[in-house]
Amino acid sequence: MPRVTVIGAGFAALTAVRKLRAADASLGIDVIAPQPSFVYYPGTIWIPTGLRRPEDLVIPLSGFFDRMGVTFHPSSAQGLRDAGRVVVTDQGEVSNDGLIIACGGRFLRKLPGIEHSYLPCGGVEVIAKVRDRLAEMDGGTLAFGFAGNPMEPAAMRGGPVFEFLFGIDSWLRKQGRRDRFKLAFFTPAEKPGQRLGPKAVEGLLREMGKRNIATYLGHKLKAFEADKVITEGAEFDADLILFMPGMTGNQWFDNTDLPRSPGGMIKADQYCQVEGWGKVYVAGDSGSFPGPEWMPKQAHMADLQAEAAVANLMGDFQGRRPSQTFKSELICIVDSRNSGLLVTRTPNRNIVTPSFIGFHWAKRAFEWWYLRKYR
Repeated sequence: MPRVTVIGAGFAALTAVRKLRAADASLGIDVIAPQPSFVYYPGTIWIPTGLRRPEDLVIPLSGFFDRMGVTFHPSSAQGLRDAGRVVVTDQGEVSNDGLIIACGGRFLRKLPGIEHSYLPCGGVEVIAKVRDRLAEMDGGTLAFGFAGNPMEPAAMRGGPVFEFLFGIDSWLRKQGRRDRFKLAFFTPAEKPGQRLGPKAVEGLLREMGKRNIATYLGHKLKAFEADKVITEGAEFDADLILFMPGMTGNQWFDNTDLPRSPGGMIKADQYCQVEGWGKVYVAGDSGSFPGPEWMPKQAHMADLQAEAAVANLMGDFQGRRPSQTFKSELICIVDSRNSGLLVTRTPNRNIVTPSFIGFHWAKRAFEWWYLRKYR
């Protein structure tokens, strides 16, 4: 039977493993990742305010890999040989008959002074530092912002920043400490959250106004200092900075001949197949895919792309041409710790609901439902 290598241990990678095993009980599956663990990043928004601990969101995968019959290779990909049939890692080489690249993206951390900011998707340890810093602060300015990759508009992840912003605001109000803090939101975009749709932009800005959150919009970022955010239009004091930069491809892609988008991602077609590479597929943040300009970099899209990649790769093994595409669909709950705003977007519709406490609990229930597959 053929062997398939999956690079990564995130949303797209683990969905690919499940779908591969469901498609063929005897298929050989190799997974390459630095650690046999999965970080559930959507839940990290609750770490600073105590609703989650870091250990709640880091899921050991040894049991899941055993159930799936996976051979795990604790290593980091370094390159490819033989048109993708061999993955070169820092611990040796892994051969395959089919390859799915699902190792995520890399954040652009070139802004001067970026070391003075906390990266919201930088890992549970980073967000635990935010929690500890907030706990020791008696007041000050908290700054929340995001930017994109100018060469790849889709390579951004701004949604979690809104959730950290609104969640921390709600928590400070519950503690009776909100009046000691100034909260500020900044982004080079004139209309933040526009990937969520025009109604969402209006709703998010309206919510910031209701919460007395200062906004700095539409100006290119220049630098951070230990206590300051500097843009081309303004600069303001900041005692704590959470900043989500734009994304690009992983550095090891540079050691390959993989086709790349202007923003550095792996170019894929509508079937998630890497352009010009046989039996090599990509899913999630590693790839640049055809679709609407608002198509998100989020876990839900990664799962949909992984399903399509597996279906087409299994068809490849049987001599069929790729035929399964993925749906362009944005679904998210913008959580504020005690409530949530539901946003959905497809090519045919864009729905934004009023904030509702039930959506907060729905997001927590979904976390339990999603993670039970891997615990």
